[in-house]
Amino acid sequence: MAPAHKKQLLFSEKDAREIALEEFGLTAKAQRLPGYVDINFHLKGDCDEEHVLKISDISENEAGLGFQNIAMEMIAKECGELFCPVPCKSLSGKTIVKIMSPGRGGSMRLARLLTFVPGQLMCDAAPHTEGFLESVGSLLGRVDRALEHLTHPAMYRDTVWDLKSASGSREYLGDVASRSSRTLAEHFLDMFESLALPVLTCLRSSVIHNDGNDYNVLVKKSPGKGLEATGIIDFSDLLRTQVVCEPAITAAYAALGKEEPFAAAVAVVKGYHSVFPLTEEELSILFPLVCARLCTSVCLSAHMHSIDPENEYILASEKRAWAVLHRFAGIDPGKAETAFFDACGLKCPPATGACTGGGTHPEKMSKDEILRLRTVHIGSSLSVSYIKPIEMVRGFMQYLYDENGRAYLDAVNNVPHVGHCHPKVLGAAKKQMAALNTNTRYLHDNLVVYAKQLCSTMPDRLEVCFFVNSGSEANDLALRLARAYTGRRDMAVVDGAYHGNLAALIDISPYKFNGPGGKGAPPHVHMTTVPDGYRGLYKGTGREAGEMYAACVRETMKRAADEGAGTAAFICESFMGCAGQIIPPENYLKTAGRHAREAGAVFIADEVQVGFGRAGTHFWAFDAQGGEPDIVTLGKPMGNGHPLAAVVTTKEIADAFDTGMEYFNTFGGNPVSCAVGMAVLDVIAEDGLQKNALETGARMKSGLEALMERHAIIGHVRGAGLFIGVELVSDKKSLEPAASEAAFVVERMKEEGVLISTDGPLKNVLKIKPPLVFTKANADFLVDTLDKVLADADKTGKHQDRHV
Repeated sequence: MAPAHKKQLLFSEKDAREIALEEFGLTAKAQRLPGYVDINFHLKGDCDEEHVLKISDISENEAGLGFQNIAMEMIAKECGELFCPVPCKSLSGKTIVKIMSPGRGGSMRLARLLTFVPGQLMCDAAPHTEGFLESVGSLLGRVDRALEHLTHPAMYRDTVWDLKSASGSREYLGDVASRSSRTLAEHFLDMFESLALPVLTCLRSSVIHNDGNDYNVLVKKSPGKGLEATGIIDFSDLLRTQVVCEPAITAAYAALGKEEPFAAAVAVVKGYHSVFPLTEEELSILFPLVCARLCTSVCLSAHMHSIDPENEYILASEKRAWAVLHRFAGIDPGKAETAFFDACGLKCPPATGACTGGGTHPEKMSKDEILRLRTVHIGSSLSVSYIKPIEMVRGFMQYLYDENGRAYLDAVNNVPHVGHCHPKVLGAAKKQMAALNTNTRYLHDNLVVYAKQLCSTMPDRLEVCFFVNSGSEANDLALRLARAYTGRRDMAVVDGAYHGNLAALIDISPYKFNGPGGKGAPPHVHMTTVPDGYRGLYKGTGREAGEMYAACVRETMKRAADEGAGTAAFICESFMGCAGQIIPPENYLKTAGRHAREAGAVFIADEVQVGFGRAGTHFWAFDAQGGEPDIVTLGKPMGNGHPLAAVVTTKEIADAFDTGMEYFNTFGGNPVSCAVGMAVLDVIAEDGLQKNALETGARMKSGLEALMERHAIIGHVRGAGLFIGVELVSDKKSLEPAASEAAFVVERMKEEGVLISTDGPLKNVLKIKPPLVFTKANADFLVDTLDKVLADADKTGKHQDRHV
């Protein structure tokens, strides 16, 4: 559809009255009606006879309008004259007349007089019950059945409004202001191109109305039936295309503004199928088509509004469409397909992986069989989450989907930092993988460009990178760097800390060596107290508590020196995860780091869990603490799920490591990994994810703190940005940990569709570390769900039994 032109506004109601009189012999009052591109006027004659004058856009031609006229006449003949408008003849006997736009240099336009169809616009009527929405679907089914055999030279149109051309809306993505919204649209367009388009072009075609939106459907309240769809207007998008596009388009618009948008879409499809039955192939691709139409709508609206910012009608559906797209992101395509089949009374064919997006194996195994094979072929020390494990087959942004298509809000997985399967990250990986992937002994600009970008986010003195594959590798290399620089071996570590799964890292991880199966601290490891302002030695989060905890670090390093060894480094997670989602008190890292350097050691900040904007206020969590590390280790979120990690340090420390023994990592810093890393940095910046972490995290933390007033079991809420812990206690005075209750809550939250976990040495802290694309609505849903789960547990007492 062509953009709206401001000069169309030159047609006034007076002009409309004159055109009606001069061309059609009709004396009438004129009132302007809203319009997307055409200019429409409601005409009311002296005898209350009503018509609509349509002045077409400059891009329209006589053949196209003639095609519309024939279609309206066919529908009126099949369905009744009050079902849709029909063209009236002018004084010259024509149904299409040529007029000139007013003013100097006016252009030629085409005008038509149409009968007026009584009724209320669907957008102005309520309620939109399931039965009403079925009537909307059946109305469009009747339209298409009436047009099934229509042929006309103008029926083939090259337009982005033809749903099979939805990919063309990518051209207008740049007009969408929000980067996160553009990402969402790209996701659904990718889905359309991979799941629907290959099938769509092979399906039956016919002339269809092609624009069953809530401004084009007329409704009435019928006695005994309530609201019912009774008419259709505006045939400007009429064309020949695949039949299935009609119910998809109508369902897309019917979903707008609904509390349950997908249910509304299903009702429309059910109604359409009852009149004009759909095939299995058509039903199988309906969901991607519905989403693609919404993408076309928002992209074209953004583009047209950029051209004509004063035409607010253009944006009539845009906000509602974005809201639906965000909701549809939480629906698995396979589950949607099944719902459409069920609504139409058909059995959905077995999933092959094409619709579910899960890439399912031809011989799909049951959960029980998967669990059995794990016991045979996978080490028993590898645990499975939840008492009733989930089989995940797909992910997108902040959602994960199980084998049945159920969506789960992922509030615990901090690895897909910018969202599961982020299109830009995937695209960067695919593009570079298709070109080259090799080691760092060859020159490639990705390595140095990414290193430069990464260092630009750090304090100036941290300017040298070593790339590896995991946070464990990064921390292991950090130990080697510290030992090479200081000539010492011993380490100062924080109680409850976890730094990785390599042997050298288990040795410096109290969470492991003091936990089940652990053998305690090795002689070269010196442990200091955890800076926990809630449960620890010193209470509160202020500067005084921070400096007292930092003094413990100083004393630990002094004891090590007194024993004769001294320490190579003090290593600390900037925010501590396994210790219980601990945010150190103010000034802790800054002071502890200074004590480390005064003792001749270096300070290693472990940002493997919490870096890259998660803190909200700062890009790096050590900055939020005022820390000044000598070595920083990175991992997990760095590659958004791709195995990518790094160590960033000073030139002096890097030079000390150059002893003649080459450091080489086969995969570390390869071109694909670097391309992925750069894409992650780009997305964080373009989508404003650090700001989102700050604002969404603050909203969620505030909501969780409010729950403390209603649920005595919540002892403490702590966090920064999207790194939050909720500590559950049986008694707020003794701080008796409520571990079994915490385990119960995690299981129940999973049943309600929210994934969280427990952490801390006492297993009583609810861990919340979602992807940074988590929205404020997601945060509210999590808080409300936790409130419900805790309220249910309080009523039944079942929170005492973790296996319920």
